[in-house]
Amino acid sequence: MKEQEKIPTSKVQRASKFVSTGAKVGINYLKYYATGAKDKERLDTANAEDIYSSLSNLKGSALKVAQVLSMDQGILPEAYTKKFAMAQYSAPPLSLPLVVKTFKQELGKSPFEVFKNFSKNAVNAASMGQVHSGELNGKKMAIKVQYPGVANSVISDLNLIKPFATRIIGMKGADVEQYIEEVKDRLLEETDYDLELKRSVDLSYKLGFLEGIKFPKYYPEYSSKRIITMEWLAGQHLDEFLATKPSQEIRNALGQKMWDFYNYQLHHLKTLHADPHPGNFLFSNDGTLGVIDFGCIKELDDSFYHRFFDLLLPSTFESEALLEERLLALNMIFEDDSEYEKAFFKDVLKESITMLSKPIVANEFDFGDKAYMKQIFEYGEQMSKVPELRKSKKARGPKDALFVNRTFFGLYNLLHDLGAVVNTNWDYEMAK
Repeated sequence: MKEQEKIPTSKVQRASKFVSTGAKVGINYLKYYATGAKDKERLDTANAEDIYSSLSNLKGSALKVAQVLSMDQGILPEAYTKKFAMAQYSAPPLSLPLVVKTFKQELGKSPFEVFKNFSKNAVNAASMGQVHSGELNGKKMAIKVQYPGVANSVISDLNLIKPFATRIIGMKGADVEQYIEEVKDRLLEETDYDLELKRSVDLSYKLGFLEGIKFPKYYPEYSSKRIITMEWLAGQHLDEFLATKPSQEIRNALGQKMWDFYNYQLHHLKTLHADPHPGNFLFSNDGTLGVIDFGCIKELDDSFYHRFFDLLLPSTFESEALLEERLLALNMIFEDDSEYEKAFFKDVLKESITMLSKPIVANEFDFGDKAYMKQIFEYGEQMSKVPELRKSKKARGPKDALFVNRTFFGLYNLLHDLGAVVNTNWDYEMAK
């Protein structure tokens, strides 16, 4: 893959890139309508290519949004999902001179002075940074280097992305604003490698008792605001792992470890690894799961935690009054809604909550079930076309739920790709 020699870092440079991309998308629409609006798939493919090309060169928050959207397969057309998924660990890498410059700014030395056999080419490159390998005292290391300018461009990038989000997803302004605000908070945290290092050490310690799950050792003395050095973990990313044709037994074992990893975080720590995409996990044929990134973390306060998970309990649907009470508590419906609005949104939310909680209430669930995932994607597509949802003047649901929902469906996607059958008992009742 061709390396990138520089990244646009000023507001003017980055805005110009968005403007030029918008012009390309406009031309694609003109071509589409000129041919009688007959080939929507070709339009989506052309737009996905142009938008991803721009975002991958901008890196940072712009590319991170593409990564997030690629996981929500019920929201985007397939062409966007496939293209944006490259942001998970296959983005165009930075050239070596820029990496060396970052090292000198952060650690006062070039990477070749700090590490033996430092890889000149990136091993992986994603939205916020790229990973190189090296050796330290005879041990192989993974060195994550943040792209230049990403921390300073988060807010301005997200303001520029809003029109694309509105056009692609079809969200109304209030929903986009809420979504962007929550993403902004997480992205600002994710650009702070000092914070990520602290959280990585803390969560690795608290989750270290989970059998068959490995976390790297971190090296604060070789880390900084824009560099994190950690032990290299063995394993493969999911697509490489699946190509080895692992047994169903191994798939199930790995899926169970992934479920237990999230179950404990949610219901005991109330702190959530909120970035469950394939680039953050390593899979091994001995059934070991490696967790290599704690950049995106969502902390849940007690009030939201109980309001959200009360809603998923089977008892919620035993009474219309209880369902309404719990939906009101999460601002999914409002006291001043009309009777029609309350009835409509209760029916819609009842179906989506039932879908989300189906694996949980089943005790054991086959995530390889294509019918279930198809139901989720088709439901998302169907809902995106419902006039009442598109025209709603209220943002329904707390912004705290955005990354929790994203985590659930990201986890479900991973377990589906793994084809795992999992014991899905959850610890909410015990945690209460």
